[in-house]
Amino acid sequence: MQRIRLRYTKRGRLRFTSHRDFQRAFERALRRAEVPMAYSAGFTPHPKVSYANAAPTGTGSEAEYLEIQLAERRDPDMLRTLLDESLPAGLDITDAVEARTTGLADRLQASVWELRLDGVAPADAAHAVETFLAAEEVQVERRTKNGIRTFDARAAVARLEAAAPEGDRPGGDACAILRLVVRHATPAVRPDDVLSGLRATADLAPPVPAAVTRLAQGLLDEETGAVTDPLAPDRDAAEADTTTAAG
Repeated sequence: MQRIRLRYTKRGRLRFTSHRDFQRAFERALRRAEVPMAYSAGFTPHPKVSYANAAPTGTGSEAEYLEIQLAERRDPDMLRTLLDESLPAGLDITDAVEARTTGLADRLQASVWELRLDGVAPADAAHAVETFLAAEEVQVERRTKNGIRTFDARAAVARLEAAAPEGDRPGGDACAILRLVVRHATPAVRPDDVLSGLRATADLAPPVPAAVTRLAQGLLDEETGAVTDPLAPDRDAAEADTTTAAG
């Protein structure tokens, strides 16, 4: 048995695919690429695939993760290429490593998000960010399947910054970029919850929906707010094994 950990993206129009849609597309890709999957036992066996902390439907992502279990050994880089060719453009496999450590899901402690606010001046966004960060707590509401739930959106935010987009905007339209680092807590705080908090504390209300993209997720450095690559421990373990074997 071999376990492979994959990083994949949701880009362009594919950001509107649900997690269930991606699961179906990925299982078709496994069959097209003739990946020798290990299967669960029971009356209806399923390929052994573990998904970790999928992004909400409608948000883009450069850093989604999953793990597959194989019945036969395969080279991770070759497997990445075959799977990437078998998926539609926008669902791209960007990295693959052999799992040599435990606890991938436990290493997904926080996410880095980019929020593009068209129609919002960078100065207005910066003022709203300053007001939000100065608050001890920011209560927001979200509709769930069990009704309206109220929770604190401020506590989960490790870092929040506002900036202007790079390059000139056609027609000089206003646009602000928010960079947001959110801890993976319970209840989960999503980028739209932070936008609700900015509206509640500083009356920041973008005229059009924000374009939201997850840039990274992994271990959180509480001092700097940096989020590190969750696959790095597996690469380090592989290099250590190679060095030991060479020695």
